[in-house]
Amino acid sequence: MSCLPPSLTAFVLFVDSFSSTHLFDVEHASQTEQTTSSENEGPKKPRELPSSAVPLVKRIIAPKRSSSPNPLTFPAENLKENLSTPSDSYVMLSRSIEPSGQNSGEMNGRLEIDSKRTSLSHRIRVVNRLAEVMSSRTDVDHPLCQECTEMLLDSMSEKLNQLSKEYECYKKFIEKIDSEAGEDFDQEALTKEIAELDKQQQTAVESLEKMDQQLVGLKEELSALEQEAQQINEMEESYWQEYNEFQIQLQEFQNERDSVNLKYDHDARELERLQKTNVYNDTFNIGHDGHFGTINGFRLGRLPNQAVEWSEINAAWGQTVLLLYTIANKLRFKFKTYRLVPLGSFSRIEKIDGDRASYELYGSGDLHIGRLLQNRRFDNAMVAFLSCLQQLGDFAEQQDPNLKLPYRINKDKIGEASIKLQFNQDEVWTRALKYTLTNAKWILAFACSSQDRARPRGNSPR
Repeated sequence: MSCLPPSLTAFVLFVDSFSSTHLFDVEHASQTEQTTSSENEGPKKPRELPSSAVPLVKRIIAPKRSSSPNPLTFPAENLKENLSTPSDSYVMLSRSIEPSGQNSGEMNGRLEIDSKRTSLSHRIRVVNRLAEVMSSRTDVDHPLCQECTEMLLDSMSEKLNQLSKEYECYKKFIEKIDSEAGEDFDQEALTKEIAELDKQQQTAVESLEKMDQQLVGLKEELSALEQEAQQINEMEESYWQEYNEFQIQLQEFQNERDSVNLKYDHDARELERLQKTNVYNDTFNIGHDGHFGTINGFRLGRLPNQAVEWSEINAAWGQTVLLLYTIANKLRFKFKTYRLVPLGSFSRIEKIDGDRASYELYGSGDLHIGRLLQNRRFDNAMVAFLSCLQQLGDFAEQQDPNLKLPYRINKDKIGEASIKLQFNQDEVWTRALKYTLTNAKWILAFACSSQDRARPRGNSPR
């Protein structure tokens, strides 16, 4: 018993005091039945107590709460102070009178019951059974420790206080209602108010039903709108996908356009450069080298102190004939009386009007009998060339009134210098050839300017 907690010890003492009487009554009834049956069988010799038997005194007292840190132990000297009620203990005394047979049987039964009751296991079983019964009838598991009991009591006290306050509030409210109803109580007004409230309730119910119907319609409309929104989202996604593809294609086209524009600009600049380039000037480069007129680097003429090979002179005359022939074709001009036959260093001029003849426009430095005849034909060819040059110059002046050739041509003379080689000085002949190349260059410039004026000019195709 000293090893149990205080609350459990008190509970055991209560159970012990409660069960001792009932168990004694049950066992006493069983002993009575046995005695009656034994009397029917016959008298028996009563059982005597041993002479050494000592009066039995048993006293169990619930321990007082102790502040000891170990609640499982408590001092034995405090047992007397913990006795509060007669039910907390009991005393059994043996009688000095020798009992009869029946009394001895009852005594023996009591001793056996006391021995059972004093056993710890029997008490624990009784305690467990009672704890199960109490736990089944309440919301709290039993047995409780001291701290749990105190907590339970505090909680129940708090609930009791709250319920008491609520009770007082309800009581006051009911008293107030009763007092108001007793003062102003109009049954007819209350009936009308109830009827009006019923109508309002009915109206509210009908409105609620209409709102429910509207809610159903709105849900259906919302569902339709959600489907439409989903379709719009799909269309938007498709649109953006197509838009991105179009942007990619547009970027490719723009890149291609930029590339084409760059190529066009380059080609336009190249075309402009080529248009400004005078191919005739590049093909027939006319200049001078001192007293000599030159064409493509070939000197035309000779001086006593500067002898020029006839091969160079013949090549220069071939380039000059080709120049005049090219300009006439460009201007679509046809010579009268003569026809130019450019054959390089062996070019010639043919007479096509009257007595047909062919004049060689090249000379030779060989000494032989036919040289005089050859120089005469060479002079006729140079005079025929001056005639063709004069015809083409007159045509150019007619086309452009502002054009005036620097040197006038009169039969075999140009700028008062004869172009014939026989019976002429080398300086005069060289000067006449220089004048001839100068007039040819002016006619070439006119032909190039007329080509520029005839060329159409347009805007950029972009």
